[in-house]
Amino acid sequence: MFHKEGNQSILIACVLTVILMSTIWLVSIPQWMQISLSAITITLLFIILQFFRNPKRNTILSDSTVVSPVDGKVVVIEKVTDNEYFKGERLMISVFMSPINVHVTRYPISGIIAYSKYHPGKYLVAWHPKASEENERTTVVINHKNNNIQVMYRQIAGALAKRIVNYAQENDTIIQGNDSGFIKFGSRVDVYLPVDTLISVKLNQKVKGGESILATF
Repeated sequence: MFHKEGNQSILIACVLTVILMSTIWLVSIPQWMQISLSAITITLLFIILQFFRNPKRNTILSDSTVVSPVDGKVVVIEKVTDNEYFKGERLMISVFMSPINVHVTRYPISGIIAYSKYHPGKYLVAWHPKASEENERTTVVINHKNNNIQVMYRQIAGALAKRIVNYAQENDTIIQGNDSGFIKFGSRVDVYLPVDTLISVKLNQKVKGGESILATF
């Protein structure tokens, strides 16, 4: 299954693959070169198809857990000061996505969207300390029904990611694990939690969007 955000890219890639393959085998070049170029062309198509894949995830709905919004590796767990929405200290977990990860973004908890905003910005590498404040990004805050807890997540563009798709609209009622957007070509997502939240992951741990539990209330 492929994500709808990849429909146009996949169509273009398939058309270009057919054109290139036809050209490669029609022109007069050595057979070894034809085979090599064909292999490269098919490999590039495979990479694009892999990038836009959207595997089904089995989210176990729970009002006491925060699931990872994306696939990737936990690269930061620390207390930070959020200056955009909370204006105070929060516990931040950052998940870095490589180009080969699934790039679907999913809601970490169920609830109601309290805030959703897009910010234009730079394209620093995703692991840069200032990426969460200076890069192109979207910020989404969800009101959780559990003791008025609010969870914020931020999609952050990287050096390669030039397009962030965010489906979250303020006042929408959303379900944990459902599709909330897409980030093209590698980046990261930061999750901001109350400082007393119990963390369930470790640094460098690999996580799956919609399934791996980042923290519990």
